[in-house]
Amino acid sequence: MAKKAIDEIKKTAEDIYNKIKKKKQPTLSAPIRSLNNVNYNDKNGYFELNGKEKTRTLTASSVKTFAQTLRMMALSKELIKNEDIATKREAYYVSKNWGDARFSEQPDSDTVMDDIEAMLGVNREQIGFIADEHGGSVAGELIVIDKDATSGKPLKIDCTKFGSGSYSIPSDVEPLKFETKAKFILAIETNGMFERLNKHMYWKKAHCIIISMGGVPSRACRRFIRILSDAKKLPVYVFTDGDPYGYLNIYRTLKVGSGNAAHINEFFCVPRAKLLGITPQDIEQYKLPTHPLKEVDIKRLKDGLKNDPFIQHHKSWQKALKKMHGMKVRAEQQALAKHGLNFVVSNYLPEKIKNQKTWLE
Repeated sequence: MAKKAIDEIKKTAEDIYNKIKKKKQPTLSAPIRSLNNVNYNDKNGYFELNGKEKTRTLTASSVKTFAQTLRMMALSKELIKNEDIATKREAYYVSKNWGDARFSEQPDSDTVMDDIEAMLGVNREQIGFIADEHGGSVAGELIVIDKDATSGKPLKIDCTKFGSGSYSIPSDVEPLKFETKAKFILAIETNGMFERLNKHMYWKKAHCIIISMGGVPSRACRRFIRILSDAKKLPVYVFTDGDPYGYLNIYRTLKVGSGNAAHINEFFCVPRAKLLGITPQDIEQYKLPTHPLKEVDIKRLKDGLKNDPFIQHHKSWQKALKKMHGMKVRAEQQALAKHGLNFVVSNYLPEKIKNQKTWLE
């Protein structure tokens, strides 16, 4: 993959150089990254690009962006050759040495980085750039096989041996291998709920692996879950808050990807994922304490029903969102504590896993 990335970078640079020599205006093209340019492919299980592209032609007004894109590609090439990495924040600060091509704000450098990723057809981790955010926490019946940084020899990490702690997912998960006899992966929205399940070793009772996503899962977390699920043929059960954000930002992103990252969804989505809860039906059945839907929640619900290809494909999801809109309430995972702090371990999760008809796919 590294060779492919370098070859693509050289090809792009040579094309621009040759056009300039011929006194032609060079161009840079990248896929349009939005929900308006994706289809939901039910067979493959993720959002795919429709093929629309944005093309930038080198002019007086675009010369800075052109220069920034080429400088970022050059930095990527250097990172790959040196087997090094740079966080998105570090890449932004490196640009401060680029004279007039430097970035004023990090969101600008992030956008150029994402465009390069889409242009080259690889994910940014493969071209040396990593995110700054935490990858996620793991506990349970899993042995992660990494490599010793000094000797390069295989290093086995037992995720049942962290005491009250947990294994942290690294930024680069591609080299990892796994050993497990777990029955499923439970991906959890909040770190607080993960800590409760880990403290009471729910994973031992259920013979599973639990993973804290910490909100919208990072790319490293999504990729980790995907390669683990694929390697060991494990189903993925997702446990979020019962609200539009948990459904449309966290679960949907994990399962089928996003419009903004449609060019790499096939690597980061988790088609085996199913939403265990908390569903609108759970809110009623377990008589959970609720909060009123905020304006932003209602807007998200309406946008999902109107514009989201995944929701439009699944009538069960349309029904659930309409039900929540009618209820005008949302519920957090921690609302289960109404019935006792460990009700989630003793009752809710066992009952839900036995009755998968109450889930949402």
